[in-house]
Amino acid sequence: MTHLHSKRFSRPGHGKVVAAVLGLVAALSLGTLGDAQAAPPSRAVPAADRWTDRPHGFASLAGGTTGGAGGKVVTVTDQAALAKYAAAEEPYVIRVKGSLTMDPFGTEIPVASDKTIIGVSDTAEIVHGGFTLDPGTHNVIIRNLAIRDTAIEGNWDCKDTDYDGIRLDTAHHVWIDHIRFSRICDGQLDIRKDSEYVTVSYNQFTDNNKTFGIGWTPNVKTQITVDHNWFRATKQRNPSADNVAYAHLYNNYLSSQLSDGDPVWTYGNWSRGRTKMVIENSFYDGVQHPYQADATAELVQRGSILRNTTGRHDAWGTAFDPRAFYDYRLDPAAAVPALVKRFSGPQKRIGGPVTLHVPGDYPTVQSAVDAVPDGNDTPLTIAVAPGTYREKVFIPASKPHLVLQGTGRDRSDTVIVFDTPAEYGGSTGSATVRIAANDVTARNLTFSNDFDEAAHELKGEQALAMKTTGDRIVFEDTAFLGNQDTLMTDSPKLTTVSRVYVRDSSIEGDVDFVYGRATTVIERSVIRALSRGSDTNNGYITAASTWTGNPYGFLITKSRIVSDAPAGSFHLGRPWHPGGEPAAVAQVLIRDTELPAAIKSSPWTDMGGFSWKDARFAEYRNHGPGAMVTADRPQLSPEEARSHTVAAYLKGTDDWAPHARH
Repeated sequence: MTHLHSKRFSRPGHGKVVAAVLGLVAALSLGTLGDAQAAPPSRAVPAADRWTDRPHGFASLAGGTTGGAGGKVVTVTDQAALAKYAAAEEPYVIRVKGSLTMDPFGTEIPVASDKTIIGVSDTAEIVHGGFTLDPGTHNVIIRNLAIRDTAIEGNWDCKDTDYDGIRLDTAHHVWIDHIRFSRICDGQLDIRKDSEYVTVSYNQFTDNNKTFGIGWTPNVKTQITVDHNWFRATKQRNPSADNVAYAHLYNNYLSSQLSDGDPVWTYGNWSRGRTKMVIENSFYDGVQHPYQADATAELVQRGSILRNTTGRHDAWGTAFDPRAFYDYRLDPAAAVPALVKRFSGPQKRIGGPVTLHVPGDYPTVQSAVDAVPDGNDTPLTIAVAPGTYREKVFIPASKPHLVLQGTGRDRSDTVIVFDTPAEYGGSTGSATVRIAANDVTARNLTFSNDFDEAAHELKGEQALAMKTTGDRIVFEDTAFLGNQDTLMTDSPKLTTVSRVYVRDSSIEGDVDFVYGRATTVIERSVIRALSRGSDTNNGYITAASTWTGNPYGFLITKSRIVSDAPAGSFHLGRPWHPGGEPAAVAQVLIRDTELPAAIKSSPWTDMGGFSWKDARFAEYRNHGPGAMVTADRPQLSPEEARSHTVAAYLKGTDDWAPHARH
């Protein structure tokens, strides 16, 4: 069978959105500043780059750091659950929700390899404790949390306690990002004993003595990137790097240093032992010893701004070239205070919806669906890269609040397809994708069942591309490809009303290819009625089975129906009574839509012994060569049309209005 080529609406405003760097010098009102050694020209980072879920710097090298990607997603609200999943052997994305107070005081949760620990919104916190990564632990991401209050009143030097915020011992491939550390005793962040491939970015280190130390080893192995962090009201180790092979510090902000009169141990950055340190485009405001180096170490500093600094400003040796290891972009030093104040520490945007990447993190769409926790209560996106995914996908009722998002430029770039006919498993079993969950949205994707009915002689040739039974389902900029029974929008049972909204999409088929009992609105879309080679009857667009107690079945509005079938050979629809169910009385309205010449002059027909005249079929204000008003084409009155709108069909009892977003 020859299928029509797809035609898709162009999407207005489909371009890149680039955010400007905040204010820079003029907007920051910084006044006259002292520049250290000049740096190469800086390139401002688009704001979107600050929200990426992929690490940069040294943590991105030698295989990279992916954390719990590829594992299940869980949400924890208590210490026991956090400890259980953090220590598990298998990968997990662990979402921390709310405030978790550690008991006993000072508990450090052991974190095993292949974990992502991320705070939900900007309110997740670990109180009276922290995390530890023991030797051999690798591939860990910890993001978007507050870690606070293990300091003991009167024990400023922390000699009798060792409650770290996060401690790494001989770990590798670790990313610490958007954490707010405060009042920790001993270290807020300790990178120890030859830990490697570490990136520390967009964190806040506040109210502390021994803040951020790197070293505790005679070996020179550690590679670390430290960028866009804010050190505020801290005394020492901001950071201190001892015997670090490569320490790259850039775009950090040190301010409000504690003024305790200590002439030596109150300082900013320190390159110790045999460390090679590079500092770029940072901002030091009121800091004693902003950067210093041992005689055995090397320190290169360029492009930073110094205001009201005193003491040592050491710089000697050649250290290393960070660009020999990875690419990066520098923000102008003058912009750093405003940028870091705004973007460091926990952020609502980072702690919001989780994104699962296919095939980057999960090899198939179904494996990503399987990773979604049962009872999921927050939006979660499955981002599907361009490609053809030959698989079946089932989203069970226990996994609501999902977004399936194709990431290609066009919906045809990302295709989920299979070829099962109803002969093998019934119509439901034939569906390439089934959605039983509520609150699921699919965008920029193609769903297809490419069973070739012309090449097979089977009793059951129905072949669904999509079946839905959930409520509040949205399809935007999607395509549904098939022949018989392409798109079924249904509900769990006859008297249960589910709602589906299809917009800016394409649906093709030949027999009953839009059918079911769900309340379904198809708006601003193209419906392709495919020829089966007949001169008189090529098929039926709709086969609704609306419950008689539901006034709203199918609404096709502001759309186009196109066809390669001969004139007068296609029906608009017929009434489907599954199993002879008398309470399934089709309701279909086609309004404000272009109809092709292929539509019959008497477009509604009987089905299974049930007359179309007993169904609720109507048209209103259609146009095109297939549009006409006859005795066999019931028309709504203007008054009736006012109560048969997109809003009326979708409103339900919860005022659902997905169309209002456009």
